[in-house]
Amino acid sequence: MTTPVTDDTGVAAPADALSTVPKAPRDKREAAMPFILIAVLIDMVSIGIIVPVIPELVGSLTGSQADHAFWLGVVSFAFGIANFFGAPILGGLSDRYGRRPVLLLGFCGLAFTFFATALSTSLWMLIVVRLLGGGLQANAAVASAYVADISAPEERAKRFGMLGAMFGIGFIIGPAMGGVLGAIDLHLPFFVAGGIALINLAYGFFVLPESLPLDRRRAFSWSSANPITALKALANLKGVGRLVGVIACTGLAQGVLYNSWVLYATFKFGWDSSANGWSLAAIGVVSVFVQGYLLGKLLKKFPPTRLAVFGLISSTLAYALWGAAVAGWMMYAVIFANVLGFTVSSSIQSIVSSAADDRSQGRTLGAVSSLNSLTAVLGPLITTPLLVSVSHLPQGHWAIGAPLYCGALLQATALYLAWSQFRRMGPQPPHPAVATPGTP
Repeated sequence: MTTPVTDDTGVAAPADALSTVPKAPRDKREAAMPFILIAVLIDMVSIGIIVPVIPELVGSLTGSQADHAFWLGVVSFAFGIANFFGAPILGGLSDRYGRRPVLLLGFCGLAFTFFATALSTSLWMLIVVRLLGGGLQANAAVASAYVADISAPEERAKRFGMLGAMFGIGFIIGPAMGGVLGAIDLHLPFFVAGGIALINLAYGFFVLPESLPLDRRRAFSWSSANPITALKALANLKGVGRLVGVIACTGLAQGVLYNSWVLYATFKFGWDSSANGWSLAAIGVVSVFVQGYLLGKLLKKFPPTRLAVFGLISSTLAYALWGAAVAGWMMYAVIFANVLGFTVSSSIQSIVSSAADDRSQGRTLGAVSSLNSLTAVLGPLITTPLLVSVSHLPQGHWAIGAPLYCGALLQATALYLAWSQFRRMGPQPPHPAVATPGTP
C-alpha cells in the first residue's frame, strides 16, 4: 500500500497519486473530499425534502386511489426515462470539460425542477417538468466520478461510503423537513427545495474546485454517450461482468421500494406525509451510521466482494419482512436490523470504479447512473400495476405488500449473480483503510 501523505487541503492521499497531478497555482483550491461531501449533502437535502410530499401532490391532482397510483408511476417514469438518456451524456461531458461545470448544470436543473413543480397545476405540467429535470440531472454519477478522481483504488470503497453517508444525512434532514413543511402547505417543500438548490449552485460556483486535471480528460463522443453503448462498455470492463446484472436488480428493487414506500405505508398503516417523512429519515440514520462509520471498520476485515454478498442477503430478508409487516413499528425494526444492506451500493461501486481507467471514470459511472435510471424507468412499470391491484384492499391486508415481495425476489436474483461473479474472481483481500477526514 502506498504511504499516505497530506496535501495542502489536509486530506490524506497517496504520494504517487499526488505526484501525477499537475500542481495547481497557489491561489487555487485543490479538489478534496470535504468540498464534494458538502455539495452532495446540500443536494440530497433538497431532493429529500420532496420525497414524502410528491405522492400527495400527484394525489391532489387525481380522483381515486387507483388513479393516484397510476399517475405517480407516470411521473416517476418521466424522470427516469429522461435521466436514462441524459446521464451518460452528462458523464461523458464531465470527462471532457470537468466535473464542476456539469455539477453546476445539475444544480440549475434541480432548482428549475423544484420551482416549476411547485407551480404546476395539472398532471401534464408535472410530467413535462420531471422530463426536463431528469434530462439535466446526473449529480450522483458526477459526484462519484469526482471522488474517483481524487482517490486511490484502495480508498474508493471507504470514500464512496462517506459519499453514501452524505446521501443518508440528506435523507434524515430532507424528508423530516418535507413532512413538516408539507403539513403546512403542500407546495411549500418544493419552494424550500428550490432555494436550497440555488444555495448549492452558489456554493459550486464560488467554492467547489475542479477535480479532473486537463491531462486526464478525454474527447467527448456522441456514440459512446449513447446509453446502450455505455452499458455495453460497462459490461465489457474486466472484473465487472455479471455485476451489471447485480446493479440492475438492486436498482430495480430500490426503484420498486421508493416508488411504493409512501403509498404502501398509506394503504397498509394509514400513514400521512409526516409519518412517511420520519420513516424515510430513519432509513437515512442507518445509512449514515453504516456508511460514515461502520463501513470503514468492516473493510478492514472483509473485501468489498464479501460485504456485497452479506448485504444482499440482509436486503433480501428486509424487503420480505417489510412486505409482511402488520404494524408500523415493524417497519422501523427492519430498517434498523438491515445494517449490512447499506454496504451493497458502496461495495459494488468501488469494484466497478476500480475496473475503469482514470480517463473514463465519468463515462463509466455515468453508465452506472444510466443503468440505475433505466431501473427507475422500469420500477414504476412494476410498482404501479401492483399498487393499483391492491388499492381496493382493506387497511392492513397482507397482500398490500406485493411490491415489496417483488423487491425481495429482485434482491435474491442480485445475490445469486453477485455470488457467481465473485466465485469466478476468486478470493479478494480486504482493502486497507486509508485515513480520511472525519472518520475513525
